[in-house]
Amino acid sequence: MTEPKGQTSMPSEAETGEQLDERFLLRWRKRNSYYYNWLDRIYKFVVRPGSRVLHVGCECGDILAAVEPSYGVGVDEDPQAIALAKKRFPHLNFYTMDPHELHLDEKFDYVLICNSLGRWHDIQQVLERIHPSTTDSTRIVITYYNYLWEGILRLGSVIGVRRPHTYQNWLPPKDIVNFLTLTDFDVIRTASYLMLPKRVPPLTTFCNYFLSLLPGFRLFNLVNLVIARPAAAPVRDEDLSVSVIVPCRNERGNIPDVVTRVPQMGRETEIIFVDGNSTDGTVEEIENQIRQHPHRKIRLLHQGQGVGKGDAVRKGFAAAKGDVLVIQDADLTAPPEDLPKFFRALRDGKGEFINGSRLVYPMEKQAMRFLNLLANKFFGALFSWLLGQRFRDTLCGTKMIRRKDYELIEANRSYFGQGEALDGIKPAFGGFDPFGDFDLIFGAVKLNLKVAEVPVTYRARTYGSTNISRFRHGWLLLKMSWVAFKKIKWLGRTR
Repeated sequence: MTEPKGQTSMPSEAETGEQLDERFLLRWRKRNSYYYNWLDRIYKFVVRPGSRVLHVGCECGDILAAVEPSYGVGVDEDPQAIALAKKRFPHLNFYTMDPHELHLDEKFDYVLICNSLGRWHDIQQVLERIHPSTTDSTRIVITYYNYLWEGILRLGSVIGVRRPHTYQNWLPPKDIVNFLTLTDFDVIRTASYLMLPKRVPPLTTFCNYFLSLLPGFRLFNLVNLVIARPAAAPVRDEDLSVSVIVPCRNERGNIPDVVTRVPQMGRETEIIFVDGNSTDGTVEEIENQIRQHPHRKIRLLHQGQGVGKGDAVRKGFAAAKGDVLVIQDADLTAPPEDLPKFFRALRDGKGEFINGSRLVYPMEKQAMRFLNLLANKFFGALFSWLLGQRFRDTLCGTKMIRRKDYELIEANRSYFGQGEALDGIKPAFGGFDPFGDFDLIFGAVKLNLKVAEVPVTYRARTYGSTNISRFRHGWLLLKMSWVAFKKIKWLGRTR
């Protein structure tokens, strides 16, 4: 990348060749500290601390150290860079190795490739070598220069203000996606960052925190990001059990239909009702259904002092015993008969977080008020932009996820301030997310889970009334959007 030309002091007679190499390798990072700090932030946002991480093309080891792995391995074909990495980060493992000949008898949670993809003569071969070191939950994290910057960066190398490379292949994003597809990797999402890689106040803040996020302008960002996973292998029905969580408050008239209409899925299916202090006899009806259907696994939980659907969902997930967790709204506006579609999408590897969409098929009359429909379309477009994956309908109540992935979301919930008062979002509204939808959506995106949408036919209520307040909860959604903007688009920075 370009940088202002600086002067380098002449080495003293006592300075060794090793010291000269160290100075040469580190000066580029020091001169471009703003740019490299951005790279560190990108990788620290994507990579979960305490993971097993492999960095292919690790150079001096800075990025591998920045993501704080519990076990980290860096490989690079430059022996001088590896020697320096070993010296600076003795708690990590570094090996001199040609990426084209990569061979490690280990599995990793993340594989990092930072700006080295274009320097490999056979990218497909390297990606094929990486594949044996992955599991079904491994994430491949790649950053690379925008090919539109080729002229500027080449000029920087010619005049000596950018670190020279003997070989650089400038690849457009579609070529990189194609390489991943050819080597059995599935792209999850892409992003771009950094329109201005040098600190020029106040232009830097405007360009990198606002202009670079806008459609059209972001095509000129320097750093492109792509996150991929190994292509998923389908599993058998009998390998998975399912827990259906049904939050309910004053839904007595719908309870019998929930029990009879929720289908059996996988090896076995349990239904967990979480009652939010109903006053219309809902609890008594659930207990009656448990007695009438002894062949079905049905449980009743009481929400107690908790407030909101989100709290009920979290209580239900905590008590669930299934490998797969799914939310079914008790109002039955999203038909339980659609649940097998969600299960098949998860089972067959179409996605790791399956989100329902009510905005594809025509709705029944009175199913959704006009203002609600407009708001849902608006927030769907907004969150698709914020999160970098398609979310046509963020508030559809039906969502499915594997238990192991939910447990990771739960462990990392604090990043978004879940369950706390944050930026004016009061605990009286049920914490950060009273709905339960955004706890899962934000968490799934932060963990880079593959999202798939399943259209459902939205129907009108036949009993009871909605617990959603259009204006109060709409305002809350805007606040949550601002939190997502700062935490995801700004990578956690507030400036």
